[in-house]
Amino acid sequence: MTQILSGVVLVLVPFVRPVRRRYGAAAVTMALGAASVALTVAVWSLGRWAEGQRWAGLLGLVELAVLLLSVVVGLRAEDGPWCAAAAWTACGAVALWPSRFVFIEGPADTLTLFGFGSMLSLPAVLIGLYLRGLDEVRNKAVAEARRAQRLELAHDLHDFVAHDVSGMVAQAQAGAYLAGIDPARAAEMFQRIEQAGQRALASLDRTVQLLRSEEGGGRGPQAGLAELAEVAERFTATGGAAVRLELPEEPVPREVEGTVHRIVVESLTNVRRHAPAAREIEIRARRSGGRLELTVTNDGRAPGSAGRPRRGGGSGLPGLAARVEALGGSLEAGPHEREAWRVTAVLPLEEAGAGPTGSWEPRRDG
Repeated sequence: MTQILSGVVLVLVPFVRPVRRRYGAAAVTMALGAASVALTVAVWSLGRWAEGQRWAGLLGLVELAVLLLSVVVGLRAEDGPWCAAAAWTACGAVALWPSRFVFIEGPADTLTLFGFGSMLSLPAVLIGLYLRGLDEVRNKAVAEARRAQRLELAHDLHDFVAHDVSGMVAQAQAGAYLAGIDPARAAEMFQRIEQAGQRALASLDRTVQLLRSEEGGGRGPQAGLAELAEVAERFTATGGAAVRLELPEEPVPREVEGTVHRIVVESLTNVRRHAPAAREIEIRARRSGGRLELTVTNDGRAPGSAGRPRRGGGSGLPGLAARVEALGGSLEAGPHEREAWRVTAVLPLEEAGAGPTGSWEPRRDG
């Protein structure tokens, strides 16, 4: 009759998800380990199982697998004394499991149980700690990439403010001269000064929010949409996939241009590294209302097999996502249709200070 108890721990498995969601992975590990220890103590009191009892042994092996998996997941997800206590409880339950079948008589049996528990538990502990280390390294890299992208954007905005202000000074000087001889042209000049001032104020607001460092002096010109045609030509000429490029006819704010340029370059780099079978890449940037919608689609599977993102991947796209979010937009990457992969970014134009930003010639390829 005591064999019925062999499924007690497994009955708790359906409750793992809600408990983990509310209390954490360590709580799940502690609960399963404590239930297993309690079951072992109950078997000691009611009578040990015979080694030939099939269901008790089979369900016991599944129970051991559940306990070891909970140790791996708990150590990977959490840290601290509570997590360590939960792991010790589950590992202790694993070590005590054989005592449900045999009596513990003397130091030799105790050493046997310790060896059994160590043989099974030590790999689970090491795997959990190793996976947690990998997660910490990746999270640190992503956080650093996000910080670098935010600082890069902040420096870009600072450059834009400096450009607008210097232009305002020059136009104000010209307007003061024209005010006496050609009031109509002077009025147009002052209107352009007002527009440049509004763009500078919008950029300055974002700079104040983002700039947290004095690093990054001596920077070159910022790349924008006009340079994407050359980027596409170079990518195709070096043996990559054929690139079809579509750019908007109307000008867009310079910070949006710089962000779009970086997204496209990062996407092409990922295609080169992770989707060598791709034969065609479509880059499409279109204005839609007050937004710029950018899509980069390739016809080869990019960051992962079976249409899934690579686990433990790089931090380029997460860093760019932080840059896009800082501008009030969104960035997503994932499988598209069958074997395709698509990066999609939506960037607001009005919030980024849309308006006349100077003349540039949009170029198209294909």
